[in-house]
Amino acid sequence: MRPAPTILHLDMDAFYASAEQAAKPSLRGKAVVVGGLGPRGVVATASYEARVLGVHSAMPTAQARRLAPNAAYLVPRFSLYRTVSEQVMELLGRLSPLVEPLSLDEAFVDLEAGGMADDSVSARTTGERLRTAIREVTGLSGSVGLAGSKMLAKIASEQAKPDGLVLIEPGTERELLAPMSVRTLPGVGPATGDHLRRAGMTTVHDLAEAGEAELVRLVGKAHGHGLYRMALGLDDRPVVAERDAKSVSVEDTFDVDLHDRVRVRAEVERLAVRCVERLRSADRSGRTVVLKVRRYDFSTLTRSETLRGPTDDPTVVREAAARLLEAVDTTGGVRLLGVGVTGLADFTQEDLFAQAADARELAARSEAPGKPAADGGERGGGPADEEPARESAEQLAARRWPAGHDVRHAEHGHGWVQGSGVGRVTVRFEEPGGPVGRVVTFRIDDPELSPADPLPLVRDPVDYSSWPASLPKSRSGPLSAAGGESRP
Repeated sequence: MRPAPTILHLDMDAFYASAEQAAKPSLRGKAVVVGGLGPRGVVATASYEARVLGVHSAMPTAQARRLAPNAAYLVPRFSLYRTVSEQVMELLGRLSPLVEPLSLDEAFVDLEAGGMADDSVSARTTGERLRTAIREVTGLSGSVGLAGSKMLAKIASEQAKPDGLVLIEPGTERELLAPMSVRTLPGVGPATGDHLRRAGMTTVHDLAEAGEAELVRLVGKAHGHGLYRMALGLDDRPVVAERDAKSVSVEDTFDVDLHDRVRVRAEVERLAVRCVERLRSADRSGRTVVLKVRRYDFSTLTRSETLRGPTDDPTVVREAAARLLEAVDTTGGVRLLGVGVTGLADFTQEDLFAQAADARELAARSEAPGKPAADGGERGGGPADEEPARESAEQLAARRWPAGHDVRHAEHGHGWVQGSGVGRVTVRFEEPGGPVGRVVTFRIDDPELSPADPLPLVRDPVDYSSWPASLPKSRSGPLSAAGGESRP
């Protein structure tokens, strides 16, 4: 534990949904749900307006629609979210060399390591000015928690939501934690929480009073020791700047089980290309290709193939994933497919170009006309090998025009998809920062309508290239009073 609240935790408020509201003037102040929209879709993020109606993350989208039938339901736009996340992380990196990202919208910052704070006043000032900088650069709000440990900083940011700042003064930790639910502590999930409840422990105070020996008896030595320390407000974990990704993967859950083997293979190859795009965007390569298949009965199989060396070649990854699929029985139907790459590296091994050629040659030999396929059919010579199984017009429209995604029309300009169906796509033409736009419906094959990239949420952001040079560093000068909240 530190004697000053110099660990900062930032959590952007309803990140995906807030980004969509900022990008779409017609959705400001309205219920917005971002996630999978099919029968098996799951909510990724809900705006605060939707949360009031009972919608929350990880809820099935079908249940969310029953609770909030009039909300806007949108497919995620990860390219936009990553861009905004990079802007936020750049601001955090200007405060300290020790920034520990936890996700696109959440991170710890060691303000002491950056010389930005050494007491409550300087920590609060830095936190408030960070919130201002984030809003001016991205147009979005973030909540900030400040404390002497990571655990308490995260608890503080949760209390600060939405769009606030909470600082926990050192020495007040036990008093603050005592009435909180045991589920507040890191590592206490539903199962552990229920186990503790049956033992008569529902608050953090109960854990502290029970003592370390009793907690060890209930949940085991390692977990019991950690629980007792957290109940006392003790957490010595440092902010770790390098949290290197160990894998990159993408997956899709299908509204209807896939039975056609050719369609399954086409989906695997499509996922492999998406996976490589994500790999390249991170400037990484990988050595092991992993295929994930969840079948009709919810059984999940994974298969992997290790290559000669790291690659970011889409042909290599696509063909490796296709070979892995040959070893999986998909007869009963497939509800989910995923492709991933592990064993990440910062370089690509050049001889993998030769490996790609070898893979194509091997595939050509194994798919000679008349050779039995893994699914019991024959490969080669048939029309099914020339193109994937045909999708319905509705499926094609949903894939090409996802709800919420950006489009551009030759006459009307930039807009976003409100929905599609019956051979039509409905578009609202508006831009971030502008007025509410008009709605126009087109045929799904209108030649003047095309997918587009997201527009910046802020057209002319404030220049923070010299920030935080103007921000007083711990005790280096007079610090202005800042708003916010202190606990207790």
